[in-house]
Amino acid sequence: MSETAETPEAATQEAQAPQLSMQRVFLKDISFESPRSPMIFQEEWKPEVGLELNTKSRQVGESVYEVVLEITVTVKNKGETGYLVQVQQGGLFVISGLDDQQLHHALGAFCPATLFPYARENIDAIVVKGSFPAIMLAPINFDALYVESLQKQAETTQ
Repeated sequence: MSETAETPEAATQEAQAPQLSMQRVFLKDISFESPRSPMIFQEEWKPEVGLELNTKSRQVGESVYEVVLEITVTVKNKGETGYLVQVQQGGLFVISGLDDQQLHHALGAFCPATLFPYARENIDAIVVKGSFPAIMLAPINFDALYVESLQKQAETTQ
């Protein structure tokens, strides 16, 4: 039996290896409003869907970050609000071994993309409970949104 001694260099490389894992997913806040119920159920349903997305993040422990994906869906029928759903889908992520730019990208794109299916499921469930047809939000390219937000920030600083 041979023993292999770990060199200090190997231990340092292992300690600095990038790590990104989801620790927990949670529903932070959810709201549903249907201001025109029950009259709206008597009308022909031709929905116009509006979507608003925001993310926020903060460090809550050593290498632990809370990321919250905020989604607001406003559905109008004949120009009047049929319903409004607001969801704050949260997640705790363990992230280490990334430089500042990589960390910012992970918090701004990767983590929200990971949370999106959970938020979409919660939105769909509450809409159905409100007696409206199911709404399945289309996938979102969070990397493209992240790059777009960086470009807007660069334009405003110039």
